Amino acid sequence: MSEHYQKSSEEVMNTLGVTDKGLTSDEVKKRHEQFGFNELAEGKRKSTLQVFLEQFKDFLVIILIVAALISAFLGEIESTAVIMVVVILNAILGTVQHVKAEQSLNSLKALSSPTAKVLRDGKMIEIPSKEVVVGDILYLDAGDYVPADGRIMESHSLQVNESSLTGESLAVTKSIEPIAGEDVSIGDKVNMVFSGSFVTYGRGTVLVTDIGMQTEIGKIANLLESAQEKKTPLQEGLDNFGKKLAFIIIIIALLVFGLDLFRGKDLVDSFMFAVSLAVAAIPEALSSIVTIVLAFGTQKMAKENAIVRKLYAVESLGSISVICSDKTGTLTQNKMTVQQVFVDHKVIPHDQLTRGNPLQKKFVLMSLLCNDSVTREDKEIGDPTEIALVNLGEEYDLDELKVREDYPRVGEIPFDSDRKLMSTVNRVEDKFVMITKGAVDVLLSRMAKVQTTEGIIDFTDEHKQELEKVNRNFSKEGLRVLAFAFKDVDEGQVIDVEDEKDLVFVGLTAMMDPPRPESKEAVANCIKAGIKPVMITGDHKITASAIAKQIGILKNESEAVEGYEIEKLTDEQLQEKVQDISVYARVSPEHKIRIVKAWQEKGNVVAMTGDGVNDAPALKQANIGIAMGITGTEVAKDAASMVLTDDNFSTIVKAISNGRSVYANIQNSIKFLLAGNSGGVLAVLYASLLALPAPFAPVHLLFINLLTDSLPAIAIGL
Repeated sequence: MSEHYQKSSEEVMNTLGVTDKGLTSDEVKKRHEQFGFNELAEGKRKSTLQVFLEQFKDFLVIILIVAALISAFLGEIESTAVIMVVVILNAILGTVQHVKAEQSLNSLKALSSPTAKVLRDGKMIEIPSKEVVVGDILYLDAGDYVPADGRIMESHSLQVNESSLTGESLAVTKSIEPIAGEDVSIGDKVNMVFSGSFVTYGRGTVLVTDIGMQTEIGKIANLLESAQEKKTPLQEGLDNFGKKLAFIIIIIALLVFGLDLFRGKDLVDSFMFAVSLAVAAIPEALSSIVTIVLAFGTQKMAKENAIVRKLYAVESLGSISVICSDKTGTLTQNKMTVQQVFVDHKVIPHDQLTRGNPLQKKFVLMSLLCNDSVTREDKEIGDPTEIALVNLGEEYDLDELKVREDYPRVGEIPFDSDRKLMSTVNRVEDKFVMITKGAVDVLLSRMAKVQTTEGIIDFTDEHKQELEKVNRNFSKEGLRVLAFAFKDVDEGQVIDVEDEKDLVFVGLTAMMDPPRPESKEAVANCIKAGIKPVMITGDHKITASAIAKQIGILKNESEAVEGYEIEKLTDEQLQEKVQDISVYARVSPEHKIRIVKAWQEKGNVVAMTGDGVNDAPALKQANIGIAMGITGTEVAKDAASMVLTDDNFSTIVKAISNGRSVYANIQNSIKFLLAGNSGGVLAVLYASLLALPAPFAPVHLLFINLLTDSLPAIAIGL
């Protein structure tokens, strides 16, 4: 069966049984019964009491509880009290951490828009978004949240920000044409809109195709429910250690009990002594010391821009062997910047334009005039590509508002996604000039002349080939290219689309969201520390590969794949290939979870970074999920174990080195505790073997455990 994006809007209407008058009230009622309401289902939540009781599942904790019960039975009240206080304190700490962490779905629900404008019985009405049904005709305007997934029927320069789903900050220009092909990622379904995204520009009409849990955001909610949080290496290690320790202690206690009976001691006295010895031999302070050391570790990290939400994540950081990182905003600056300019047959880096060169100055002025964006006191208002041009002007002390005041705009044709052009008419001295900017392939066919330092000359085939070649080279580097041209117009002339021809070519700008300055060093430090960095992004493969090469993640083009290629692999095939892939482009939330699982199946401890709703399931699945504090959605932060307050990849590398030192300190504390414990227990065992009087009463051993050993152990842990 073909998908909605592959059909024309008329075919989709027929499939869903909808007319151009919208649904009738009776049809709406039937569809509510068939499809339910447009809301995210909520799985059964654990109560705080359940979470509290689950803290006692830990094997070491069970041994302590058994020890406390036996102590109570034997009348050792002080032992019972001490052990129970330790156990309950640990459980409270664990519960507080868990309750904070389980808010992902509530944040997802907050993303659903409150109302929607739909066509019913031939009239446009506003309804709560939960009442939208499959087959509703939906009206969208700039600023609206999209309440459900749908196929676009009409688009008037409709642009939608889908960053919460794809992770890409640039708005997607929508169209109504069917899309051929089977393997189309969310970001490339430009004739569809998705629940949870919002309209940044233009308006459109949409036919609802999926609601509630069937939407793309609903699928993410499903994945979040099914993503399994992993035990950290330390938790697993302590569990195994607890089992071995229990086994050894039971054997020693049985041995002492047997020897006492053999020597003719009273049965009850022998049993009580053996049990008390077992209770005393358990390192009661162990779990508290681990908690205290981890808590101090989190405080240190918070000062270095990493807030740890789940205590055991500190130690996981130290064990990380793979970091899967989002591109936009984590490895890059999340800000479009002009990288290179092509003027007068020359490619010039953005910071090497000559102020005294009249043609280069004219080019920068044009990029500010044919532009609606402004920057004021660190506030940037407008389209990211236009803001990049404003920032280029600022590098050369040109203030966009002053320039627009000197050369006032008297007419314009706004940007249109079908034309892919924008034109303005400005008064320049005593002339009127129409400035046009847009996609290179569109503008090339409209050129008649070209401006060089020698003057304006005819635009020939050689010029066209040269521009196509430069454009190709820019595109290979993952750069977005805009062309600029102009022509003189008459005073008072009202321009329209027909006037965008016979233009004079001036130049090209090539821009990208550049890597953060510290990303390259952070990636190098990762590799040096034996950690493999992997880039996972919703962006195009060319752009992702270009950035990955610059910062050292990608060495070879064959290490980059697209989401549809993962789709074709079984889990086993992905496991085999995963270590040879460094860049994943155009990926969906399901792909992210599969990539994380594939690394985990190979025995790796995986960190995953992300900021969008689309990252949340993989953040939860990873051994440690790292969310962005500035650009991150609440959903991502709730699913993560750590939040970066500066959204910076290099902060993760610092946090890993802190995690490694915390892990080493915990190991040293455990060794010290066990050494102290073993000394006491072995002294009692030797005395029993040699029929000497007992050197310690059990309460003495407990005292040694909780005071003389635990305080130095905490010091070692810090």
